[in-house]
Amino acid sequence: MNSKMSHWTKDLNASLVVFLVAVPLCLGIAVACGVSPIAGLISGVIGGIVVGLISGSQISVSGPAAGLTAIVIASIEDLGSFELFLLATIFAGIFQVIIGFLKAGDIAKFFPSSVINGLLASIGIIIILKQIPHAFGDDLDVEGDFGFFQKDGQNTLSELLSIFDHVEPAAIIISVLGLLIMFLWNKTPFSKSFLQNSFVVVLMGIAVQYIFNLFLPAWALSPTHLVEIPDMKSLDSIAGAIGHPNFSQWNNPKVIAVGAIIAFVASLETLLNLEAVDKIDPHRRVSPPNRELIAQGIGNIFCGLGGGLPVTSVIVRSSVNLHAGAQSKFSAIMHGFLILICVLLFPNILNLIPLSALAAVLIYAGVKLANKDLFVRMYKLGWNQFIPFIITVFAIYFTDLMIGMGIGLVVSFLFVIKNSYKSSFTTKTEMYYKENVMRIKLHEQINFFHKAKLSDLLEEIPSDTKVIIDGSNTNSIDDDVLELLNDFVHIKGPERNILVDLQGFRKKFNLEDDTSIYTTTKEVQTDLSPDDIIQILKNGNKRFVEDNIIEVDIQHQIKVTSESQHPLAIVLGCIDSRSAPEFIFDMSIGDIFSVRLAGNVANEDVLASLEFACKVLGAKVIVILGHTECGAIKGACDHVQFGNLPHLLNRIQPAIDMETMTVENRSSKNKEFVKNVTKYNVLNGRTYILEKSEVLREMYEKGEVKFVCGLHHLKSGEVEFL
Repeated sequence: MNSKMSHWTKDLNASLVVFLVAVPLCLGIAVACGVSPIAGLISGVIGGIVVGLISGSQISVSGPAAGLTAIVIASIEDLGSFELFLLATIFAGIFQVIIGFLKAGDIAKFFPSSVINGLLASIGIIIILKQIPHAFGDDLDVEGDFGFFQKDGQNTLSELLSIFDHVEPAAIIISVLGLLIMFLWNKTPFSKSFLQNSFVVVLMGIAVQYIFNLFLPAWALSPTHLVEIPDMKSLDSIAGAIGHPNFSQWNNPKVIAVGAIIAFVASLETLLNLEAVDKIDPHRRVSPPNRELIAQGIGNIFCGLGGGLPVTSVIVRSSVNLHAGAQSKFSAIMHGFLILICVLLFPNILNLIPLSALAAVLIYAGVKLANKDLFVRMYKLGWNQFIPFIITVFAIYFTDLMIGMGIGLVVSFLFVIKNSYKSSFTTKTEMYYKENVMRIKLHEQINFFHKAKLSDLLEEIPSDTKVIIDGSNTNSIDDDVLELLNDFVHIKGPERNILVDLQGFRKKFNLEDDTSIYTTTKEVQTDLSPDDIIQILKNGNKRFVEDNIIEVDIQHQIKVTSESQHPLAIVLGCIDSRSAPEFIFDMSIGDIFSVRLAGNVANEDVLASLEFACKVLGAKVIVILGHTECGAIKGACDHVQFGNLPHLLNRIQPAIDMETMTVENRSSKNKEFVKNVTKYNVLNGRTYILEKSEVLREMYEKGEVKFVCGLHHLKSGEVEFL
C-alpha cells in the first residue's frame, strides 16, 4: 500500500512540474506560430488527457511541438486561413491513425542510436542555451524559436551576448538558488520526502518574488518576467477565442496534402522522441510505437476539431516529466487536467511564477540530456558512432529538429556504406595438411557495393591455389554477387587450376559444389607419411588451444564421406566426454577413428579395432591419449572395487607400480601422483599393443604405422606428447 501511495505521489508531483513547464511552452509556441495563445493551451490539454489516456508510453508527454512551428507557419500561409489549417490537422490525425493500424510504427527502429543520442544531446544544449537568458531576466525572446536562428533576426549566440542589457538581479538570484536546489536536492534529507526538487524550485521562485515585493520593490520582477496566462473570464470569451475547422473544403487537395505532410513529420518526430524517452527511462520500459501513433492521431483529430495546434510527443516535457520523478502516464494525464483547471479557474496563480524559476528547472533537464558522460561514451564507441552523433547535435542546433535528424541520418548512412564496403568479407590462410588454403569468409549482408572489391580479390588469387568461400554467416547476397561467385567457381577458377570449396551457403542461393577440401581422400591419405600426420595432429591441437579452429561444413562432409572414409589416425582415448579427439586435434569427419574406453586401456576388442583401422582402412598413426583428472586412473589409485570395474582397473595397476617417486599419499587426492600414473599408463598401452598385435607390430617395424603417446591437459586443452 505504501508503495502504491509513493507511486501516485511521485506522479502527482511530476504532473505539477510538467504542468508548470508546459503552460508557458504552449503559450510561446502558439505565439510563435502567429495564432491565438488559447490554441497552444488547447493542444496542451488534449496532449495530456486524450493522448495520455490512449498512449502506451508511461513517461512521454504530448503537446504542441516547437519542431512543428515552421511547418505550421508555412501551412497557414499556404492555405490562407487558420480554419483550413485546423481541417488539415484533422486529416493529419486520420492519416496517423491509419499508419498506426497498418503497424508502420517500427520505422523509428531504423534510426541509428548515434542519431537518437544526438537528438537527446542537441535538445539538451538548446534547452540550456535558450533558458540562460531567462535565468538572467531577459524574457523578450519568442518561446517557439528552436535551434540557432531566431525569428527576430538574432541567433542564439547574439541573444546570449545581449542578456547583459536586460539583467534582472531578482531573476539571477532565483535561477541560481533554483539550480542549487536542482543539483543538490538528492544530497539533502528532504529528497526522501514527497516533495520533488522541481516543485520546490517553483515554490522558492514565488516566495523570493513575494519577499522582494515586500522589502525591496525595486528589485521585484515585473509581470513581463512572470508566466502570463490570458484571463478567460467566461465560457463565451473562451469560445470566441477558439478556432473552428472549415469543413466546406474537405475535398481540397491542398488541405489533404498539408495534412499528409503534418502527419509524416509529426509521426516521425513522435517516434524519435518516443525512442529517445525510452532510452532514458530508468525502468527500461518499451513504448508500443503503433499504439502511440494511434493515440497521437486521435489527439490531432481532437486538436483540429477544438481549435488547437498539432501535437506530438515532446522530448522537453517528457524529459522534465522523467526527471521530476514520474512513474506512470498518470503524470501526463494529470498535467493535462491541471492545465485545463488552472486556465479556467486560477490563471492569476500561474501568473505569480517567475520565468527564471522555470529556467532553472529546464537547465537542469538540459544538463541531464546533454551530460558529459554521453559525449565520452559516444567518443569511446569510435568515429563511426561519434561523427554521426556530433554532426546530428550541431545540425539540429543550427537548423531544426527534422532537418538536423535528416543530416544525421545521411551521415550515418554514409558510414554504413563505407563500413559495409570495407567489411564485406575477411580472408585468412589455413593449413590444409601440408598445403596452405585461403579462406574467404563472407559477412552477413553482401550487396552490390561489395561486388567490385570481391571481384578484385578473386582476380588476385594465384593459380594452383585451394580456396574456401565460406557463406555460413551470410543471410543475404545480391544476385549480381551470386553471378560473380558462380562464374568463379565453375569457369574462371578452374581455368587457373584453383580448387574452390563452397561452405555454408543456404539452399536459396543455389551455390553448390562437390568439393570438400578438409575431407580426406584416398590420394591425400596415400601422399601423407606418418610424420606428416603427427605434425598435422600437433598443428590441430595448437589451433584448438588458441581457439582458432578451422570451420568446416559438417553436412557437406557427411555427404562426401557417406560412401568411403580414409582415416589418417586412430585414437585410443578415454570415455570422458571432454576428451573428444576430433575437437582436441581439430580434425574433420573421417580424419580420425576413435576408440574410447575408461582409462584408455587396450584389450582384444580394442586391438581388433586398431588393426582394422590401420591394415584395412590405411590409418598411419596410432594415438594413445590419456588426460588429466582421469576418473578411471583415480579409481585405480584408490583401489575401487565394485561390479566389473576391478577387471578394468587392474589393467592400470602396472602403471601404479611403475610410479616409484611418490612414497606418501599414493591416492587420488595427490594430483601429481595421478598425473604420473596416467603417463605411465599411456606408455604401457603402446607396449601392450606391440606385444599383443602381430599385425600392428609388423606395420610398425616397416614404418607404415607410428605410435604417439599423449596427455591431454583438460584446463588448457593442450596435448603433451610423451
